[in-house]
Amino acid sequence: MATTYLFNGSAIVTPFTIVSNEPHFDMTTVSLKTQRSSQGHQRWELAFSTVNTDTTEVDALLGAIQNFDQAQTMIMPQLPSCQGDHFNTDPNVYQSYTAGTTTVRISKGGTTGKLPKGSFVTFSNHDKLYITTNELDLTTLAAADVGIYPALKTSVTSSHTLQTASNCLLTYYMDIDNAMGVTFSDGILSNTGTISLVEAV
Repeated sequence: MATTYLFNGSAIVTPFTIVSNEPHFDMTTVSLKTQRSSQGHQRWELAFSTVNTDTTEVDALLGAIQNFDQAQTMIMPQLPSCQGDHFNTDPNVYQSYTAGTTTVRISKGGTTGKLPKGSFVTFSNHDKLYITTNELDLTTLAAADVGIYPALKTSVTSSHTLQTASNCLLTYYMDIDNAMGVTFSDGILSNTGTISLVEAV
């Protein structure tokens, strides 16, 4: 059964879009070789619609017009194959890792379960959102490595945890082009149109 994700109390309906925005620069030399580079900066961008009821429409309207210039948080929607609570508790980082690292060892401790490849995660000491590039299996091993994209933005230590499922929060701004209002259909259902969010980095 698919997980229902909420935005300002209203159910997010499919389809929704998740985009990784990482500007790259292309240059073609006179010998027709292509050189490509990136500044190493990345953010996640989401676009979706919601359906409101008579109990959520007020919060939807207020959410579209209040605190527009402030960063807010919501549970990050997961891809269908990654939904659910895969761990009984958020596991600890095994040792210290510096910013720029793309693989982090995670300690089993009291944690059990497998986190699927493609799961969105955060770390407890900063709000950057990452996606796992391999399965993290903590069913038997004392510790296991998980690849992440993008590279760590902030250093982590063994006192920090890997935040998953409902503990994985997206810190975002509403896109400046969002319509600030609510559309009603048949006087019962209402929606705010397409809502676009950009990760606060």
